[in-house]
Amino acid sequence: MAELKADVLVLGAGMVGVSAALHLQKRGRNVVLIDRNDVAGEETSYGNGGLIECASVFPYMFPRNVGEILRYAFLRAPQVNYHFRDLPAFLPWLARYFLASSPQRALHSAMAELPLIQRSLIEHEALIEEANVPELLRRTGWIKLFRSEATLAAALKDLKRAGEHGVTGEVLDGPAVIAREPHLTGEFSGAIHFPAPGFVPDPGGLAKAYAALFGRKGGRYLVGDARTLEQSGARWKVATLEGTITARDVVVAMGPWSDQIFGPLGYSIPLQVKRGYHLHLKPGGNAVLNHPVLDTDQGFLLAPMTRGIRLTTGAEFAHRDAPPTPVQVERALPRAHQLFPLDGPVDAKPWMGARPCLPDMLPVIGKAPRHAGLWFDFGHQHHGLTLGPATGRLVAELMTGETPFADARPFAAERFG
Repeated sequence: MAELKADVLVLGAGMVGVSAALHLQKRGRNVVLIDRNDVAGEETSYGNGGLIECASVFPYMFPRNVGEILRYAFLRAPQVNYHFRDLPAFLPWLARYFLASSPQRALHSAMAELPLIQRSLIEHEALIEEANVPELLRRTGWIKLFRSEATLAAALKDLKRAGEHGVTGEVLDGPAVIAREPHLTGEFSGAIHFPAPGFVPDPGGLAKAYAALFGRKGGRYLVGDARTLEQSGARWKVATLEGTITARDVVVAMGPWSDQIFGPLGYSIPLQVKRGYHLHLKPGGNAVLNHPVLDTDQGFLLAPMTRGIRLTTGAEFAHRDAPPTPVQVERALPRAHQLFPLDGPVDAKPWMGARPCLPDMLPVIGKAPRHAGLWFDFGHQHHGLTLGPATGRLVAELMTGETPFADARPFAAERFG
């Protein structure tokens, strides 16, 4: 087979990679998307809660409350699970996560990411219009539900802080919750409705729609093994099913698998994963869920997806490739049935994915320090769907010499030494 050529290879066809490919293509680059799957959006991008979280100013940091930490440590909180056997491997990373979550450093992370969060929905809206899939964006916002006065009070404090950065939220009492969601049942101290975020009822479908747009505009999608990446002179090459392809630039956008590329190249970047699960269920009878609803105290989210009501769980600290342990789904199921009328599952078993996280909860975006033509775009923690188009634009601007819309220095790989 003849050697294929391109300007840029983008490794990974999730939301992050497809978005980077589109933004590079828009700037005149001949781009090839490479993924191990024959269609886009089949991994982490498929399994989230579907929120384009333009109201999430403050990232998910390590708790500083001793009581909360002890609840997590003794597995008494539904939001967290972990594998004891994997704990020694995670402890150094958790220590870095804890240190990066000090009030001062957490605020630094939040302010660094704020321009990306503020552009997140705007960039999605532009791509959704271009891809002609308006049905994949609903402007309902989402509801954060509270069962205790303590968790509600903490959330109101957070809302006031976020309000300083333009975030709006409507505080609902119990009757107002039921007015918005008539089929919910239970005792609620209150809720907050965040109206601004977009909701995507088929996140994997949105990644596929963006990939189809990339193809219509002349982009190529090849199935290949990114681990075959090699530097050959001034170019990079990867083996695909259609032969070896080379390019001057390569973008690593492989989410939780990005270490398979940067590790062998000698980069020590502290990438870890928070695993998560979901299960689709049929709504009971004629019950309708109008918004994604997070049951904060019980640690699960219900979202009205195309495939049914998606029940998503919190975080599981375990090796990325360890067998699934969907105990959080099993614990959440009876509570979900009490909150909303649900029938049987649509899926044969719970889906499992992995969120790629750095200790400071910021992605790695920009040029690799020691290899010409190597670029990073990974580590989007809980916000891969949200931030994909925004970071795709940022990395494309950096690669093409444009003035970037946001300061990229806080995302540089060099911050880890």
